[in-house]
Amino acid sequence: MYVPVKWDVPFPPPQQPAFNFIDLFAGIGGFRIAMQSFGGKCVFTSEWDEQAKKTYEANFGEVPFGDITQENTKQFIPDGFDVLCAGFPCQAFSIAGRRGGFEDTRGTLFFDVAEIIRRKQPKAIFLENVKGLMNHDKGRTLATILNVLRNDLGYYVPEPKVLNAKDFGVPQNRERIFIVGFRSDLGVTDFTYPKPAGKAVAFEAVKEVTVVSSKYYLSKQYLNTLIEHKRRHERKGNGFGYEIIPDTGIANAVVCGGMGRERNLVYDHRLEDFTPVTNIKGEVNQEGIRKMTPREWARLQGFPDTFMIPVADASAYKQFGNSVAVPAVTATAGEIVKRLLKS
Repeated sequence: MYVPVKWDVPFPPPQQPAFNFIDLFAGIGGFRIAMQSFGGKCVFTSEWDEQAKKTYEANFGEVPFGDITQENTKQFIPDGFDVLCAGFPCQAFSIAGRRGGFEDTRGTLFFDVAEIIRRKQPKAIFLENVKGLMNHDKGRTLATILNVLRNDLGYYVPEPKVLNAKDFGVPQNRERIFIVGFRSDLGVTDFTYPKPAGKAVAFEAVKEVTVVSSKYYLSKQYLNTLIEHKRRHERKGNGFGYEIIPDTGIANAVVCGGMGRERNLVYDHRLEDFTPVTNIKGEVNQEGIRKMTPREWARLQGFPDTFMIPVADASAYKQFGNSVAVPAVTATAGEIVKRLLKS
């Protein structure tokens, strides 16, 4: 019987799995939560970021393997798994003057995904990427990916679909492209991506129910800096700057670094102790303006509150910003598993 490193974790593997899968570029396990919800067992995981590994281990009881581009890492991937999941980064290919096939993807992370598909021949593949992949390098990047999957590797791959997290029960405007494929011998000739859930959810559904620390509140000095910064850009005709999301609104996409947190500020007037803590310089603003907490970001991405956050806030923001939106992935996974089990 399969025994994980730890059993006392929020998301242990199923003891009687319906299928198995591998989780590449796993991050903190968004794909895994989705696939396990349908009875899938993860038989291999890779993730190179050390802080993300800590979060993954805390929740799933296993430490992911490292860099998937290394041959010694690939050698640990078992044979006979059913689904390959990968949220691989978007990279340009060198396809000038070529046909845009398998060899043209060398040196990119998609090449490593394609190489594993070629060697292991999983029944199904489930890929996720940024919406920009649709038009990346004037569409040549996506065209090459589809050509490799369909023609070089022989999978049935319907046209990719851009799904928005806000259509699947979380208050975040996050568009991502999903690519699904099935091995040709399974006889799958049609696939329908999930339809929107039809239930709009506002930020108030994920807002902290108790008062949060003053460390999440902006200092007066920093708030004034953001206001001046936005005014300068508005005078130039730019829309760049901070944004405050009302309780009845929908958050912008959470991203790691840059203005990710500043574009998702919120009002919260419950704070009574304005004593500065940690890195706040100067007085805490009296207008109730704060950053969202890591837990709120987790909820925006559809992670349940049982999901553990064992790392510092800076790492947590990065991890949730890089993650998949679990509800959109789960809805798509359901359609994949339905056809997989039927075939």
